[in-house]
Amino acid sequence: MNTEQNDRIIVAGTGPVGLIAAVALADLGMQVTLAGPAPPSGDRRTTALMTPALSQLDDLGILAALKPKAAPLKVMRIVDATQRLIRSPVVTFRAAEIGEELFGLNIPNRDLNAALEAAVAARAAIDWKHELVERWTIGVDGISARLADGTSVEGALAVAADGRLSPAREAAGIRTSVRSYPQAALVLNFSHSRGHGFISTEFHTETGPFTQVPLPGNCSSLVWVVKPQTARELIELDDGSLSARVEEQMQSMLGRVSVEPGRQIYPLGATLPAHFAQNRVALVGEAAHVFPPIGAQGLNLGMRDVRDLVAIVSEYRFDPGAAEALSKYDRKRRPDVLARAGAVNVLNMSLLSDMLPAQLARSAGLGVVGSFAPIRALFMREGLQPGSGFARVFSELREQIRR
Repeated sequence: MNTEQNDRIIVAGTGPVGLIAAVALADLGMQVTLAGPAPPSGDRRTTALMTPALSQLDDLGILAALKPKAAPLKVMRIVDATQRLIRSPVVTFRAAEIGEELFGLNIPNRDLNAALEAAVAARAAIDWKHELVERWTIGVDGISARLADGTSVEGALAVAADGRLSPAREAAGIRTSVRSYPQAALVLNFSHSRGHGFISTEFHTETGPFTQVPLPGNCSSLVWVVKPQTARELIELDDGSLSARVEEQMQSMLGRVSVEPGRQIYPLGATLPAHFAQNRVALVGEAAHVFPPIGAQGLNLGMRDVRDLVAIVSEYRFDPGAAEALSKYDRKRRPDVLARAGAVNVLNMSLLSDMLPAQLARSAGLGVVGSFAPIRALFMREGLQPGSGFARVFSELREQIRR
């Protein structure tokens, strides 16, 4: 492998995870080819990033520009809005309870994408090809990508940030398990007459979560998970009728609601790969994991993919696509991804199930979390950073033993 190819990495995909990966790898001193068109400017979705992900953005010099456009998440609560026989108590998580000012920030995607595009443009080590990859060729010593304009690029490693249907993943021969859910997510933003107090509320319903997340001012974003047919019916409503439906679902807790222009529907499912890296391809973001939007895990998990991948590339600079490096990445990401995906999928299925044992288990679990401060603190810390909650428990136990 020649030296130029050895330190070049191809990043396929230009969503937030792909842009973050390109910037982080460039800052590591690697030469990066970024393949894909610019993100759409009209994306009205928002992303809740927890404090560890915000620290990553800060390290990349991106966070300061985003803070004025984002809303802090200081309180997160779960409300059982089902009409079933067994209902769970309200569970409230407060960042102050674990000594934090906030859990994270809710950031409009268009602002996040704009800041990331500016960061890419500021890195001379990133060569952005605004073309999709049409074909991958994997060799013993490297990998090459043929782009839609007919040109080809080569590297030692390909980072697959190219989404849930990932052509790079397919080229690497990585099998996936795919599961479709009888659900779709309606996504929109809305204004309201009462202040949100920087509180995010996740209402659990028989069809999935209805999640309100604060935005600056008296505005919030909404992810409403319903049956696909219901989603199609809701998106066709006029603004007044949909506003009334949203306000009713929220039990008027934020007063009068007015939905803003721009509504989107996304079908829900779950996808997990057999391996997180193989044949000079490492998976990040939705190429590595897809699951329902519960607990703000998606991009936060994708950014941990990038963090771990960058650490391993730093260790294997001589050949970041070597089998040993990819095997290490696979082992590193597997516990985190499987644990998060498993927890989200179990909770989602418990919402859809009419079986009494499932309702009892969900109610009991949330009841324990809500009633006992140490367990609640454990869940909050684990939600921010995997392993931190248990590390705190063991640290406190050691301190008690020393006393």
